[in-house]
Amino acid sequence: MILYPTAGAVSTVCGENVTKKLAKGLAIRRRREYNTKVSEFTREKGVLPLQNEKLRNVAIIAHVDHGKTTLVDEMLKQGGVFRENQAVADRVMDSNDLERERGITILAKNTSVRYGDTKINIIDTPGHADFGGEVERVLSMVDGALLLVDAAEGPMPQTRFVLSKALEMNLKIIVVVNKIDRPDARLDEIADEVLELLMDLDASEEQLENTPFLYCSGRAGTASFDPHETGTDLKPLFDTIMSYVDPPEGDPEAPLQMLISSIDYNEYVGRIGIGRIARGTIQVGQQVLLGNYHDPENSRRNKIVSLLQIQGLQRVPAESATVGDIVWISGIENISIGDTVCAPECFEPLPFTKISEPTVEMTFCVNDSPFAGQEGKFVTSRQLRDRLMRELLRDVSLRVTETDSTDAFRVAGRGEMHLSILIENMRREGYELGVSTPRVLFHEVDGKRYEPIEELSIDVPEECVGSVMEKLGSRKAELQDMHPQGSRTRLTFLISSRGLFGYKSEFLTDTKGEGIMSSVFYEYQPYKGDIPRRSVGSLISFETGEAVTYGLFNAQERGSLFIGAGVPVYEGMVVGASPKAEDLVVNVCKRKHLTNTRASGSDDALRLVPPRNLSLEDCLEFLADDELLEVTPKTLRIRKQILSNQTRAKMRGKK
Repeated sequence: MILYPTAGAVSTVCGENVTKKLAKGLAIRRRREYNTKVSEFTREKGVLPLQNEKLRNVAIIAHVDHGKTTLVDEMLKQGGVFRENQAVADRVMDSNDLERERGITILAKNTSVRYGDTKINIIDTPGHADFGGEVERVLSMVDGALLLVDAAEGPMPQTRFVLSKALEMNLKIIVVVNKIDRPDARLDEIADEVLELLMDLDASEEQLENTPFLYCSGRAGTASFDPHETGTDLKPLFDTIMSYVDPPEGDPEAPLQMLISSIDYNEYVGRIGIGRIARGTIQVGQQVLLGNYHDPENSRRNKIVSLLQIQGLQRVPAESATVGDIVWISGIENISIGDTVCAPECFEPLPFTKISEPTVEMTFCVNDSPFAGQEGKFVTSRQLRDRLMRELLRDVSLRVTETDSTDAFRVAGRGEMHLSILIENMRREGYELGVSTPRVLFHEVDGKRYEPIEELSIDVPEECVGSVMEKLGSRKAELQDMHPQGSRTRLTFLISSRGLFGYKSEFLTDTKGEGIMSSVFYEYQPYKGDIPRRSVGSLISFETGEAVTYGLFNAQERGSLFIGAGVPVYEGMVVGASPKAEDLVVNVCKRKHLTNTRASGSDDALRLVPPRNLSLEDCLEFLADDELLEVTPKTLRIRKQILSNQTRAKMRGKK
């Protein structure tokens, strides 16, 4: 039997102040009833539940960039998934091109390792708040969670979010303090902060007293129980998973019951359902009944055509699987997330975890610019609609609503990044579309308008605190907490989601690129009033043609440019930013008139300031309410919704 330091032991080691906080927290908080996870049948009969001792299911949850995927890499290596001489890329679980480019996890990934004669299924989850829907649904497939906390940053907003979801589902939590080899690690303080977070989230007494703490370096592949010891391998982590996380419970002889928690798609077999078997055994060729907990009358009979299980990084065919196994099944038409696969003689659908609602909305429309159809393969409204509806099969956090126009759709998601990832995937697949500026989704409560509020955590150098607080103050942010961490300062604000639109680029400029900011949805609060969208205007092309050096040279005196010489432009296209909060029309296609009169110095080479290249996120931040982003496989162009400069001038005159 392994002995590991628990939350209670850590509080004693770290000081009396934590013990007092612990006692006070337990006194004023209700103790959550401890869920023994025993089924109604076994409770009534008074017998112990059946357990699959040769299996463990765990998820790795954390704030973005706290080292989840890197730790999984080492667990795979030490679990014998790779040969000793096999060359393995960093972050092998991030298989998507966008994930590798951005260094973030977007989709939850499944893998497994062998530890002794036990199979450990591991689910690597996203850390960014915009992909929280992925985290919420995969937690239903596991019995325990590894909570990673950066040894320097400590608990962050997304740490609170994912931990609250895990506690709601009564998962066994193992706290893993990662990156202990960082020079700015705060090993003696992190345990206190995690304990306070557990108390804030109303953790039960059992969770507070028994939660184990480990100290790891994911990159080095080491773990130890002592914060000041490095360790030699990940054996302490594997041992803790084996001894602390419960094996899956259920009767393999009972009628089949499996909840579909995720969906994959294959052009050859169609939709593939992914889920964990709650009870019974599933076999290839078995007849099953498929239905939904919220619509039990609409069930249908189907047949399991193929069955796959994860082995290392590969999905391997299986003839059968039993309680606790995470499997991929195909052959069931129109299977979707939240459905339950049951034996025909015993149809008992399982409830599905409620997914948090979207908070941000954009309009996706057919590209109708003068350059439409020149670069993309899919340009019609039917193709756009089919692609968005296909995305709904995979992403439970997304909402797509049709508008009065057949050429436009309202697409709602968890945040700007959530929607920008969808846009980037679509453009890489060959789609052309127009995208509006992001808008928050309001709620009506008792006749009052409520808007989403986010908890914003900012880590900046001391000398940048003043400028950050000034900018956020103008965006109606409320300071909640402020404390120093060495030469840096941690600030926590509550701010409207509207207030964050367009702030990231300002933040990076104000902090000289050294600031770190992250946010997570907090709650809905009454409308905060008008918030300035942006302080700059747009430089708009006067005519259609090709940008030339002479025209650009004159235009760059009016503001910063987004394009260089030789770039095709059209009337109404935004070619730069004006420092004043008003739009200016410039002629970047203007050429120098040739005459027979020459003057000294008139033919000197014109020097252009290098243009500012905008990424997809930069373009979405810059968009004004009357502008669209034209997205094609090769180009991003910002344009006015009304392209004619004359028509826009008339409309301004009427206003």
